[in-house]
Amino acid sequence: MYNWSEISAQISSVTQSHFNAQQVSAIGGGCINQAYCIADEQQRYFIKLNTAQNLSMFEAEAAGLKELVQSDTIRVPHPICYGQNNHTAWLVLEYIQFSDNTRGNDADLGAGLAAMHHIHAANFGWVRDNTIGNTPQINTQSSDWVFFWRTHRLSYQLNLAKTNGYTGKLQSLGEQLLIELDQFFDGSSPQASLLHGDLWSGNYNFDDKGHPIFFDPATYYGDRETDIAMTELFGGFSNSFYSAYRHEYPLDSGYNVRKVVYNLYHILNHLNLFGGSYRNQAEQMINRLLAEIR
Repeated sequence: MYNWSEISAQISSVTQSHFNAQQVSAIGGGCINQAYCIADEQQRYFIKLNTAQNLSMFEAEAAGLKELVQSDTIRVPHPICYGQNNHTAWLVLEYIQFSDNTRGNDADLGAGLAAMHHIHAANFGWVRDNTIGNTPQINTQSSDWVFFWRTHRLSYQLNLAKTNGYTGKLQSLGEQLLIELDQFFDGSSPQASLLHGDLWSGNYNFDDKGHPIFFDPATYYGDRETDIAMTELFGGFSNSFYSAYRHEYPLDSGYNVRKVVYNLYHILNHLNLFGGSYRNQAEQMINRLLAEIR
């Protein structure tokens, strides 16, 4: 049983408004954290819980949400506070009521993402590391996008896969791809756009007024195509989403090949998180990319 009074006291201190959790409801759907809604007669909050050693993951998520809030583009839950005791770390977020019956406007989602991608930084990466799932995501800043993607995304995941026992063909193919990576960016000049970083269908919804909401980000600044690529990875978003996005921010030529470069990162991460069923997919993606330059 969690010490809800401890979390309630921190909420009260941060918000300067008395809060005492009287109702606690578990919320399903996550595979990394436990999630709850806690409420009294006046307020409700969304709570994520994990082990105490994972506090830094929640610190980084709170910072990422603040970065997205400041963009003033798509709604995200405001972070309230985070903390830990000897056993548990927690993250307290604004509770947003999702739409029950009607979906929101997917075109608004696409236009909002395009607006977010128009927020630019001087360098690729971010001011701090965070996580993708519960895998560390390295965001050391660089002015060179291809170097950043090679070093802090693909190479990092391939090295982690090797540590996890995925050697042989995956590693040899991966080494070839890393050497040839520049070829996929001939004529392309990506800007450092504000990214969600983990944009699949499970990480967005619509509020009770139909407005789009992003949550569970892996925020950093990078090529906007990485977000669009991931929307296609697990089934894709709606046609109206893509039409609205492209109307506001057309994609560059070469995207249909580069999206495989970008989604390889997520498939390698799934291999490292969930096991060998993703190995063949990763090898097939690398082979497809190498065939483009042979």
